[in-house]
Amino acid sequence: MSQLYVGLMSGTSMDGVDVALVDFSGLHPHLLDCQTFPYPKPLLEELHQLCGSSSDEIVLMGHADRAIAEVFAQASLQVLRDNYIRPDQVTAIGSHGQTIRHFPAGNHGFSLQIGDPNTLAVITGIDVIADFRRKDIALGGQGAPLVPAFHKAVFAHPKQSRIVINIGGIANLTYLPKDGLGKVLGYDTGPGNTLMDLWCNKHTGQAYDFKGEWAAQSTVSGSLLDSLIKHDYFSLSPPKSTGRELFNLPWLEQHISKSAKTYSPQEVQATLAMLTAQTIAQEILRFPDVEQVYVCGGGAKNEFLMECLESLLHECELSTTESLGIDPDAVEAMAFAWLAYAHKHKIVGSLASVTGASRDAVLGTFCPGHES
Repeated sequence: MSQLYVGLMSGTSMDGVDVALVDFSGLHPHLLDCQTFPYPKPLLEELHQLCGSSSDEIVLMGHADRAIAEVFAQASLQVLRDNYIRPDQVTAIGSHGQTIRHFPAGNHGFSLQIGDPNTLAVITGIDVIADFRRKDIALGGQGAPLVPAFHKAVFAHPKQSRIVINIGGIANLTYLPKDGLGKVLGYDTGPGNTLMDLWCNKHTGQAYDFKGEWAAQSTVSGSLLDSLIKHDYFSLSPPKSTGRELFNLPWLEQHISKSAKTYSPQEVQATLAMLTAQTIAQEILRFPDVEQVYVCGGGAKNEFLMECLESLLHECELSTTESLGIDPDAVEAMAFAWLAYAHKHKIVGSLASVTGASRDAVLGTFCPGHES
């Protein structure tokens, strides 16, 4: 029986969909390929519009739901073609979808991802597992982060307590205690790349700050950093999760406009990098037994950000998941291939110790790609 799975991930940054092709036939998941496919510009503009209130947004969401699925399907099929694999050789696709709203707290909390799994299944002819967050929310959890169970499966070490930091649009932390002693913990630390990307795009027209080179042209503003880091989210105890609902361009510009100082665009960019680094570091330092920290996600390529983070972590060895054999860009997409595998094999995909749910759970909704 085939043990090939495809994982699809598009995060808060909305820079496209990551497609991971993973072989689960061995003792450990083996990444065969991972590629990123950008969204068409008109669709990307619609997605940014859907992240806030707009006119006729239900109709816009309905159309985008199908359009995203088509992008996901063509991207998946392209990766299969590149690796000379037929769709009928793939057991399932695990699709995260595209988050457009995340309000998990309070009465009737929810997290909304679009990218219709039925359309994806029909176009590819492959079974699809999707809708991973709502089961956890139904059980009283945050529905996020979902990658810690995967991190535990592939990165935990019997003799070393580790932390894995994923720096996507939002940054999240996974604590993996050694010897299986204690609980795996995980939560969003705050903004990862999202504020930096939005600010960079506004002032340079570029989607992101390549290697942090633009930020490196200036220094961090202590006064602006002090203002930003007072956000209530940073003092909340876990379980917690967040998104662009809290950390967005209007929020940033409000802080800038309130200041008596004038900042250069590069100074703001450098300060945003330090905000991400400092809010990550202050959470890492809550775990005194941790000596190894591994970074994945797009932020791992931001050299200025990594330098900021390293300057704050004197007692920890900082590296990327590349040193553990997995490309930092592939970890999250690979995690959703694993979540599809976990669904098929009735393996727990969410951890109550991470999300705050009433119990661990097998996640996902099944959409058949072929009826036979």
